[in-house]
Amino acid sequence: MLDALRKGAGTWLAKLFIALLIFSFAIWGVTDFLQGFGQNTAAKVGDTEVTMADFDRTYRQDLNRLAQQFGRALTGEEGAALGIPQQALGRLIAEAALNNTAQGLKLGVTDQRLATLIQADPAFRGLNGRYDRSRLDQVLRANGYQEDEYVVQRRRTAERNQLAEGIAGSLSAPLSYLEALSAYQGETRSADYVLLTDDTIGEIDEPSLPALNTYFEENKANFRAPEFREIKYLALTPETLARPEDIAEEDALSEYEQRAEQYSQPERRRIRQMSFPSSEAAEEAAAELAGGKTFDELMEDRGLSNNDVTLGEMAKADFLDETLGDVAFTLDQGASSGAVDGRFSTVILNVEEILPESTKPFDEVKEEITRDLAAEQAEREILDLLDEVEDARAGGALLEEIGERFSIPVESVEAFDQSGKSASGADVSLPDAQGLVAGTFESDVGVENDVLQFGSQGFLWYEVDQVIPERDRTLDEARDDVVAAWKASEFASRLSDKATELLNRLENGTPLDSVANEEQLEVRSVENLARTAPSGDFSQDAISALFSGPVGTNAITPSADGNGRLVLTVTSVSVPDFDAASPSIDALNQQLSQQMRDSLVGQFITDRENEAGVEINQAGIAQVIGLTQH
Repeated sequence: MLDALRKGAGTWLAKLFIALLIFSFAIWGVTDFLQGFGQNTAAKVGDTEVTMADFDRTYRQDLNRLAQQFGRALTGEEGAALGIPQQALGRLIAEAALNNTAQGLKLGVTDQRLATLIQADPAFRGLNGRYDRSRLDQVLRANGYQEDEYVVQRRRTAERNQLAEGIAGSLSAPLSYLEALSAYQGETRSADYVLLTDDTIGEIDEPSLPALNTYFEENKANFRAPEFREIKYLALTPETLARPEDIAEEDALSEYEQRAEQYSQPERRRIRQMSFPSSEAAEEAAAELAGGKTFDELMEDRGLSNNDVTLGEMAKADFLDETLGDVAFTLDQGASSGAVDGRFSTVILNVEEILPESTKPFDEVKEEITRDLAAEQAEREILDLLDEVEDARAGGALLEEIGERFSIPVESVEAFDQSGKSASGADVSLPDAQGLVAGTFESDVGVENDVLQFGSQGFLWYEVDQVIPERDRTLDEARDDVVAAWKASEFASRLSDKATELLNRLENGTPLDSVANEEQLEVRSVENLARTAPSGDFSQDAISALFSGPVGTNAITPSADGNGRLVLTVTSVSVPDFDAASPSIDALNQQLSQQMRDSLVGQFITDRENEAGVEINQAGIAQVIGLTQH
């Protein structure tokens, strides 16, 4: 999500406000709703107001941008959980604090300078790359701005930029800071290591009954049977409503006639095409064909395979070049054309096979057409029936009564847990209705639940039939799971013990090669690993261990797959030379300098907010975002 936000942060002001987001979380709840607010005020910084319209627009824009990232609309609750209202209000309050200060310092921008800034905005450029007034109107309408309103806000933005530039515009990162960070980021390390795996530990025998009992009692909570629930449901879909037997044969025949093209296959021909660099070369080849040479022999002479010349099965309409299509469909099967001047080159065509025109008879497709017509009829009925079912539910009708009344079957499924699995651990075949499993476990027996969307056009009603509470399982019930868990625990314990034993020997001065020989392990090496570049057996945790000390440091760390242990020794450390004039250092300088400027401006804004005072209309904001304030 942060990556998506950063992509949009191309301007100085956008970068500044991204930095300010960290302050927005402290803003929410600074004061409660105050009587001095008008209903159109979202917040006040000193005497400067943030209007409810500005907050609503900014909040909606942020919510829509994130919705595009998620690929679906976000609810007000989801937006609040992601902090979107706080972030939107935080930015607006920061702007108001800067506006307050800019007005106090009597900062300003001339009309001519403001016009230049607006016309230079890339968002308002047309297809020719220049400022386009119609593009300006289009962008403003899309974002809910009137032109006068936008000009006022753009003027304030320019004034805030002046203030920000005055506070931190020339600040740059110290050279020593760049050098230290460059060394930290560019440092690489090499190591020798041994990898301990299950082969190192060997086969773990079955646990004794006392050991298994002890392990089970100590970890009984891990083997509890979860809560299971049984449901019954009624699905209203085009498929459940469709009545193919009600479709008259004459209606199906009429539909068949309307779909005639769908069931007809035009004449097709399997075509081969040989292209030539010039008309003269094509004419020479055509003369050879006229003299008795076959198309295959001509291909062999020119070193061509069938893949080089085949066009596959083609109808006349499939030819991009109509001239070639006309010629191809005048040839007999097996015949070759003369030289044909096509749109792109001169060619010779050959017809390998002619596939005559064909039409599927009505009897062959009658069932398919009848099924389609029944589904279309059901789609037209489904919304009307939805209202009838909802009315019946509101009147207290049970699912079975509704199913009988509307001839829709009420289905039941095997009891399932919150992961959708049965008591045997298999996936339960449930209707693919979003929220069904979660809704089942939020409901209870006898509770009427909201209808769910089912597929693209269907609806689903469900009720909880039975709740099977979670419980402790006996050792006999859970034996296979307990044995597997005991073995995994025993393996991890023995692996850690072995790794610790090897580490102690290294710490006592035994070389890694000697330790490996005694344990019949292979010594492996890695070279020039960077801090943020896991590779091979080295996970990010292993990289951290590699960078935990100087040359000669020994360490234990999990392997990249998490199943083994690495016992390593740092063998070399390499730090790149610092070149202040290099492009990478210049880019790092710009990045760090920008962060420092953002931090300084952020501190200034916080100070301005504290001095002027921030008041927030929480009740009004809650109303805008569709949440009830408690």
